[in-house]
Amino acid sequence: MGKKAKKGNSGFDDNGYKKNVTSQVTDGTGKFKKSFKHHQNSDSQAPVIRKQVEPETAKYFSEIANLFESQGVDVEERSVICGNALEEARGKEFELATDYIISNTLQTLLDGCNLDNLCSFLQGCANIFPAIAMDRSGSHVAETAFKSLARHVQDAEAYTIIEETLKMICKVIVVNPLDLMCNCYGSHVLRSLLCLCKGVPLDSPEFHGAKGSKVLAERLNLKVSHLDGNDSQHLQQGFPSLLKFLVSGMMNSTKEDMKTLQVDQYSRDGLLGVCSLSMSFQVLILTALKLLAGNDQELLHIIPVLLGCNKENLAEGKFIDMIIAGETVESMKEPAFSHLMEVILEVAPESLYNNMLTKLLKNSLFELSSHPCGNFVVQALISHARTKDQMELIWEELGLKFADLLGMGRSGVIASLIAACQRLQTHEYKCCEALATAVGSKNETSKFIVPRILFLDSYFSYDVKSSWSWPGGAKMHVMGSLILQAIFKFQSEWIQPYILSITSMDAEHVLEAAQDARGARVIEAFLASDASTKQKRRLVVKLRGHFGELAMNLSGSFTVERCFNAGNLSLREAIASELLAVRTELSKTKQGPHLLRTLDIDRYATKPDQWRSKQASKQSAYNEFFVAFGSRESKSTKSNKLLYNASMDTSEHEELNIKKDIDGSLISTSVVDDTSSEKKGRKKRKRDVASEDAVGSNKAIEKAVKNFLSSSTPDKKRHNASKQRLKI
Repeated sequence: MGKKAKKGNSGFDDNGYKKNVTSQVTDGTGKFKKSFKHHQNSDSQAPVIRKQVEPETAKYFSEIANLFESQGVDVEERSVICGNALEEARGKEFELATDYIISNTLQTLLDGCNLDNLCSFLQGCANIFPAIAMDRSGSHVAETAFKSLARHVQDAEAYTIIEETLKMICKVIVVNPLDLMCNCYGSHVLRSLLCLCKGVPLDSPEFHGAKGSKVLAERLNLKVSHLDGNDSQHLQQGFPSLLKFLVSGMMNSTKEDMKTLQVDQYSRDGLLGVCSLSMSFQVLILTALKLLAGNDQELLHIIPVLLGCNKENLAEGKFIDMIIAGETVESMKEPAFSHLMEVILEVAPESLYNNMLTKLLKNSLFELSSHPCGNFVVQALISHARTKDQMELIWEELGLKFADLLGMGRSGVIASLIAACQRLQTHEYKCCEALATAVGSKNETSKFIVPRILFLDSYFSYDVKSSWSWPGGAKMHVMGSLILQAIFKFQSEWIQPYILSITSMDAEHVLEAAQDARGARVIEAFLASDASTKQKRRLVVKLRGHFGELAMNLSGSFTVERCFNAGNLSLREAIASELLAVRTELSKTKQGPHLLRTLDIDRYATKPDQWRSKQASKQSAYNEFFVAFGSRESKSTKSNKLLYNASMDTSEHEELNIKKDIDGSLISTSVVDDTSSEKKGRKKRKRDVASEDAVGSNKAIEKAVKNFLSSSTPDKKRHNASKQRLKI
């Protein structure tokens, strides 16, 4: 692509074969576009004939390319040259944009020209824009033009001309959008156009298919959904009327083909051509649904169409067609349709969600949960439940099926259930009880609960489960780790069997768990739980003699810091002495300098008495603060984690939570959300801490706390390192 255009090579494709100058526009693969039956019988756009680029024009653009490559153009001249060259392209936009070599030059021109020239070019090729977008080279030209437009949308004076330009393109697209939607190149261009109309970055991964890890984090309350308000902090100026017009046009033109287009790409029943088209269509529809999140009126029109609802039912206000409900549920067992249903459940307005739960999915939840694809639909349904009544309906079908689901390997459904109950504050104790029962029997002690959940697959694949033992050296289960992390966020009285189990683990098993990134996260979750100080220290002492070894590992360093915060003065000194022994090697690691600084190891090495005095003062300050303000603590609705009233001998974990509250409330009157702080930094919300009289009477304590915070607040490296940890 870096070769310079020569007189004789214009009009050739990337394989060196001359393009047919009189043939119909192809789909970029050398094959004629395929149309569906009803489109063949309807009026369609006339085929676009591609003419060969004239030699003089090819030479001109070759000289332009050479000029830019030579770096002989200053910034002021660049815009003028780009504008002049685009003027030369007028009337030849299609031929130039679809030329394999000249298209690269055209991208450079569109990237460097001013807004007037950019809009003039797009308006000039609006009538043939779909043909350009469906070409292998032309699609890159179209996306470059949209990216250049996106840089100007914040300019109020430019808004009108950009809107007019996009309107011209949208009007052409909606005449026959199906070919563009099902083309592997055109669908990318159309997704960029949808993002531009919405006002989100064109390269935003959230709207081009979020990674599975991000989706899972949102479902387990570890991250706020990016569709909550469409992540308003990243929104730019958009064109909502054009977005509505474009999506409506797309849906209206594809109603008759909806069933065909929902064929899975790997289906044995569908033709290969139809399957590949179907995949592009589905990805585009998913993007459109995500962009319309929050626009209930549009979603109430689009989603029933996707679910096969006919016009008569829609006119009567019926969103679910009960005649085909069984067929729709069966379709959810197909990979493509199950993915579509996940997004539908994520963005559906509450009234429509309730209809799908009560009329479409009710009495089918366990059947779907048992299926390799259908279980993801159930996970999405659970994760986006809005009310306790909805969770009650879900619990009736799945609450007694924990053992069956775990045995089938459907731990994701269980994790979603636990997270949803936690979020909606319902069936919390029942969740804990059901999980404990699923991995053990009434005749067994609770000491086996945590090890079995850490190795879910190993345990449930074992023939004689009562004789199962810790599989040394095996990797711990991802979902098992996440389930335990969620469990340790519940009230301590509900999770006593789990607390007893983790504190009863053998020392070598605790060490192995701490050395595994997934197991380490479980240990940290326990140390951050509402368990008592005595119970936490019972676990921490089992790692004595191995803190230096753990600190050398990135994930282990976080565990060491948690253990240090949970320990008393003697235990903290033991940890400090072990880190001092490996200080030289530890300082060379990525996480070492931060850990050494946080635990103040240098002071411990040079002035141990002063270090002990400082640690004692910190503990005393927080004990006093807790006595003064502990009774004012309230429940965090964000993380659904209780911060209890307590006396002088309360757990140090609660004191650590108070540390976070002080960090926010005394300095900026906000509280830090534990869950989101480990995943995406600290997010704050306003809260009342205490009355003015209480604050006034405890100024001495407040001053001591502020002094402590100024000397021990984690720096940005901690947050950056947190993002790199293995979370899932």
